[in-house]
Amino acid sequence: MQPTDRGANDAAAAARRLRGRLQSAGLRPTRQRVALGCLLFGKGDRHVTAEKLFEEAVAADMPVSLATVYNTLHQFTAVGLLREIAVDGARVYFDTNISEHHHFLIEDGDGLFDIPGSYVDVSNLPAPPSGMKIARVDVVVRLCKDEG
Repeated sequence: MQPTDRGANDAAAAARRLRGRLQSAGLRPTRQRVALGCLLFGKGDRHVTAEKLFEEAVAADMPVSLATVYNTLHQFTAVGLLREIAVDGARVYFDTNISEHHHFLIEDGDGLFDIPGSYVDVSNLPAPPSGMKIARVDVVVRLCKDEG
C-alpha cells in the first residue's frame, strides 16, 4: 500500500466513524456536516471559533458558508458533541473536549487552554432558583502578561 493510499484509507475510516457518531447523536450525516466534523475532530481536542473553522474549510477547498459553519457548530453543541465556551460578548469558542474541565484564557491573544476539572475546586455555590438545577459550572481563568 502506498503512503497516499493509507492516508486516504485513514480519512475514509475517520469519515465513517464520524457518520456513525452523528447518527448516534440524532443528526443526519450530511456531506457538509461530515466534512466540517472531520476538520473539527480530526486534530484531537481543541478550541475553535466559527471563523477559524471557516478559514480551515476554505483552505481545504470546501464549498461552505460562514453561516453553515455557525449552524453546524451549534447543532453539534446541541447534541453534546461540542461544548460552547462564551468568554465575552463577542468571542465564543467551541471545545471538542466535552469532559469536565475548565479553561485558561489569554486575554490579549487568541488562546484558550484546558485546566483539568480536578484542579479547580468549585464550592459554596448558591442554590438555584426554584424549578432549576445547575447544569454545569464553567470556570474561565483570564491571563495577561506579567510585566513585573
